[in-house]
Amino acid sequence: MADVKKEIQLEIAHVLFIDIVGYSKLSVNEQHAAVEKLNQIVRRSEQFQRAEVASRLLKIPTGDGMALVFYTSPEAPALCAVEISRALKEYPRLQLRMGIHSGPVSGLVDVNKRANLAGAGINMAQRVMDSGDAGHILLSKHVAEDLEEYEKWRPLLHDLGTCEVKHGVRVGITNLYDNEIGNSQLPKKLQAVKRHRARMRWAAMTAALLALAAIVAGIAVFSRYRVRSTMAAPEKSIAVLPFENLSDEKANAYFADGIQDEILTRLAKISDLKVISRTSTQHYKSTPQNVREIAKQLGVAHIVEGSVQKSGDAVRVNVQLIKAENDAHLWADTFDRKLTDIFSVESDIAKSIADQLQAKLTGAEQQIVSAKPTNSVEAYDAYLRGLAYTLRASNNPSAALGAQKYFREAARLDPKFALGWAQLSIVDSRNYLTQSLQPTVALREEARLATETALNLQPELGEAILARGSYYYYCLKDYDAAVRYFEQARQLLPNSSRIPESLAYIARKQGQWDRSEAYFAEAERLDPRNVNLLIQHAINDICHRRFRKALRKLDEALNITPDDLNILVAKAGIAQAEGDLPRASALLAQLHFTAEDIEGPETQAYQAILEGRPASAIPLLKNVLSKPDPALGYFNAVLRFWLGWAQEAAGDKVDAQQTWQQAREELETFLKEQPDNFLLMSNLALVDLGLGDKTAALDLSARAMAVNPVEKDAVTGPIPLEVLARVAARAGDSDRAIATLEKLLSTPYNGALAAGMPLTPALLRLDPMFDPLRQDPRFQKLLAASAAPKTADK
Repeated sequence: MADVKKEIQLEIAHVLFIDIVGYSKLSVNEQHAAVEKLNQIVRRSEQFQRAEVASRLLKIPTGDGMALVFYTSPEAPALCAVEISRALKEYPRLQLRMGIHSGPVSGLVDVNKRANLAGAGINMAQRVMDSGDAGHILLSKHVAEDLEEYEKWRPLLHDLGTCEVKHGVRVGITNLYDNEIGNSQLPKKLQAVKRHRARMRWAAMTAALLALAAIVAGIAVFSRYRVRSTMAAPEKSIAVLPFENLSDEKANAYFADGIQDEILTRLAKISDLKVISRTSTQHYKSTPQNVREIAKQLGVAHIVEGSVQKSGDAVRVNVQLIKAENDAHLWADTFDRKLTDIFSVESDIAKSIADQLQAKLTGAEQQIVSAKPTNSVEAYDAYLRGLAYTLRASNNPSAALGAQKYFREAARLDPKFALGWAQLSIVDSRNYLTQSLQPTVALREEARLATETALNLQPELGEAILARGSYYYYCLKDYDAAVRYFEQARQLLPNSSRIPESLAYIARKQGQWDRSEAYFAEAERLDPRNVNLLIQHAINDICHRRFRKALRKLDEALNITPDDLNILVAKAGIAQAEGDLPRASALLAQLHFTAEDIEGPETQAYQAILEGRPASAIPLLKNVLSKPDPALGYFNAVLRFWLGWAQEAAGDKVDAQQTWQQAREELETFLKEQPDNFLLMSNLALVDLGLGDKTAALDLSARAMAVNPVEKDAVTGPIPLEVLARVAARAGDSDRAIATLEKLLSTPYNGALAAGMPLTPALLRLDPMFDPLRQDPRFQKLLAASAAPKTADK
């Protein structure tokens, strides 16, 4: 009989796993009694009752316990565990252990029409619980970090380090206890690990002493003693490091980068392999000394190294496959070919590596790996040049324009080059939203035509389908259609981190923050050292004002690219949002910005205004604007808004009016070309406010809200609301300003100014734009409020 299963959508759940200790040793009657008593205690829990009434709870019996799956907040299972632990004092014979984890779960209705669950969320909660003994309330590191954001939990959280659980996976464990609840003793499982590590340390010390004695005796002994074991990576996992450019012309570096990326891309389309994305591998050298450490950082078992030498139309490619565990060279080869035959080299290398790893290729995958994307050497050269721009760490206007230029050239040289058309559409679409390219109607139309051309040429090309999804998301904000295309592309691009990354963006735009977290986690498994991905993940926490957690993620990115300007500006913005101006000043003082680093001068200007020394920002802004970069489009006018604000705050009202008038003229010109650009409208509203045209400012705020409503975009939709609050405050409409601020302070969103920080009580205290409200008791009440949003994450 066919199974009757109904799949429920993947969601982030907060799981409390409960187990009766010693259950198997009880008689049948005692087992029934224990389970009944556990049910009574759980049902009396306030958290259980609240979630059950709200239909945000699923209870799964497990025989010797249960799993409580909360769809409310990360705090709910911890609060429930605390309530159960307190209630157990009345029933000392009932011994429980509990484990808590937040993660993705997939609900289903089984053949008996009963609710059940599967997924990493519930599996990890059980494994965390299994690490404990009677009385323990153990948390995964992920849950502990969430609870750390709340001061009341911090004294109860005790880090136990990592523990190996099922399948060799290592997880961070935190013990939750105080004098009244939980179990303060180190779990026996971790005691055993501690003893093992102590023995290994003693063994290492003994070996060192023996070696020293041998040296003194004149005996030369060389030994290697491995103390720490690393977590085993999947055997069929691989990272392709940057290929060394051995060409006499160093300008051919783009060609070496492109060959490496094309080989990686072919491997990544094999579903039986785990292949790390190029954005993570690009941070390493071509032939590093520490292959084993790199493999550990990337979570792979194998490394590919290579070099490319190009001279005229001749190409030599050297490749070697290395098993990271023992530095063994499993395979190596040298390919001497003509440029016209470069595709067969890429295909042969990918096939050889797949064979060495014993990867199973489907018939379709064999065709994909062998595919020849174009017959034009010139078009392919242009394509590789465009690809080099997309692989840059920072996506600024010059990189976007360079990629667009060469992908256009590739498509012009070979109009049947589907991959070139697809990449052109992706570049246009992504930068239409990020505004690294000016978001004109013409740009959006080029993105549409390019993706349609790619799909018409190759309907089953993964990149063409990805481009279609990108167009629907970035250009049209049609999230449902975008998700359909992304999920379709995922089948053809199983190792693409860009797909879960894009799904993470869509989820947070829809206000589904927990789902966004799950997609970011998936993308980071495929692309663990992608700095932009880590920064975007941190933005989720910034929007929620979880600044400590965001800083941890930004520091993780900073360890990969030290002195990264964008990361340091974000850290300075967080310091401003927390009211720590000295910390923000120290971060900004060490930075030197180019004309392309728009957020840097904005954040420096905001710092000067918040510190009450606006005159110091005027020379900086004038210097940047003295040589405006045309590629920045209307952002030059945005800097003029900041210059005008600094001049007004410094008392130069005449100069401020002249600056704002020039900014208005520039912004109005751009608005004619970009009639749906809500960010442009918001900036123009602030300029009109400075010029005293409050009616125009209010009208523009309303237009921006209509173009990009909160219901359509939970991340940037509130930006026009913040602008409205600022306009209303300066216009003397205290009621509207305060009502809007009350809403904003409890809303997660990306802020309107500078580094994109959402409004906080600290910023309200410091920002002079809100000075007209300072004597209002309602405003003073907002200043005393907590910076954390009062609504729980959903």
